[in-house]
Amino acid sequence: MRTLLRSLALSVLLAAPALAQEEAPKADLLSPSYGLMAWTLIIFVVLAIILSRFAFGPITAAVRAREKALEEAIAAAKRDREEAARLLDQHRAALDASRGEAQKLIADARVAAERVRSELVEQAHAEQATVLDRARQEIESEKSRAIAQLRREAVDLAIAGAGKVIDRNLDQAANRQLVESFLASVTPAAVSSSR
Repeated sequence: MRTLLRSLALSVLLAAPALAQEEAPKADLLSPSYGLMAWTLIIFVVLAIILSRFAFGPITAAVRAREKALEEAIAAAKRDREEAARLLDQHRAALDASRGEAQKLIADARVAAERVRSELVEQAHAEQATVLDRARQEIESEKSRAIAQLRREAVDLAIAGAGKVIDRNLDQAANRQLVESFLASVTPAAVSSSR
């Protein structure tokens, strides 16, 4: 339908000057030609009506639709920008919270590490004290055993020496018992004071 109207309007436009030239075969450019003016005015009015009815309406509607689409796109872009700003603020807040939590975890880990280190140092000192006490006890027991061994050897030497000095044969067990009872009655303080 539109194509038909367009072709009709185009043929009227093209035919109007030709009709105007037939009426006035010899036209003077400076003299007014009322027929040509009338046909031009009629063609202009018909063309304006046709264009306003079939062309200007769709063009105006298309322009309005485009304006509406642009306004909607601008509004959507504004909403998206506001949403992006809101999400950015949320992400920044979450990032700040994560940083704070990480700092807290690091501080807690340092405190825990310091506590473990102090516990390990205390445990090492306790083990060191235990080892030293055990070493002292072992030294003391070895000292006691060595003193007992020295006593036995001293008794044996004293009996051997006394046996040779006295040149008397007493029985070995009685001599041993006699010397051991003597040595038991002698204290280390008495031995050190006699020196």
